Amino acid sequence: MASAGVPPFRFLKSVNVMKRVVLILVVLIVCSGLLSAQDKQAFKLFTKEGKAVEYQKMIQTLAKADVVLFGELHDNSINHWLELQVAKDLYAVNPKLKLGFEMFEADNQLILDEFLDGTIEERHLLSEAKVWDNYKNDYKPLIEFCKAQKLNAIATNVPRRYANLVYRKGIDALASLPEEARKHIAPLPIEIDLELPGYKNMISSMGGHGNPGSGENIARAQAIKDATMAHFIIQNLTDGIFIHYHGAYHSQNYEGIYHYLVKAKPALKIATIHPVSQESIDKLNDENKNTADFIIAIPADMTKTY
Repeated sequence: MASAGVPPFRFLKSVNVMKRVVLILVVLIVCSGLLSAQDKQAFKLFTKEGKAVEYQKMIQTLAKADVVLFGELHDNSINHWLELQVAKDLYAVNPKLKLGFEMFEADNQLILDEFLDGTIEERHLLSEAKVWDNYKNDYKPLIEFCKAQKLNAIATNVPRRYANLVYRKGIDALASLPEEARKHIAPLPIEIDLELPGYKNMISSMGGHGNPGSGENIARAQAIKDATMAHFIIQNLTDGIFIHYHGAYHSQNYEGIYHYLVKAKPALKIATIHPVSQESIDKLNDENKNTADFIIAIPADMTKTY
């Protein structure tokens, strides 16, 4: 009932106004919370110069490349999620897409092919293809995407036993392998420039421990991986786009795989992506500039997959 002396219609009008005011306040509070949440970005993209760039702009650039070298932080959830999104979005632009993986060794290509075409089950892939421990969390979505879209997935990495052979006995030990074994390695002889900054830093950081000269042999083993991955990328090029996934060190600063691709095919159009972990991603730290064409800045406290 309206208060004494206040007409009923005025009382009802006053109540309706108050309801609207309360509703507006609730909407403003909710929107304010959403805006605050939106400020917490899971990642931010930058050009090599450190300028912020939109995701779709990056996709437009990647779509013009022959090869996309996608470096990763192996345990980073955002990094792996973006790998899948980029694959999906490039497939939408150009269905002639191939995916290559450091995480699969070249001598396991047949097993990978058999899984993709349905000849074998996943349990056979897991038990026989030397898959990484984080396969189910991090690489299965990409392999399942290939399977669903009938895309080729290429095992590009040198068998680890041969990289270990180089570490233990040096580069010349590869020449003693039988012809069948050498099918899984870049053609010999492999030229290795230990003066490249990445390899040079590896030698200086690993230098003194292990066998005599082991610092250099660690760099040579790394170079064998880079050269072999580049070799299988080139061997599988088509008129589509080849995306290659690998640890960030294998292509950062336009070295590693990039170096061997350019050496073999100077006219190849290559785009590189490099992830970095920063306390703040508002801007790109100076030391992370010029590491790639596109740099993914990810908060340092991002959830790890293992």
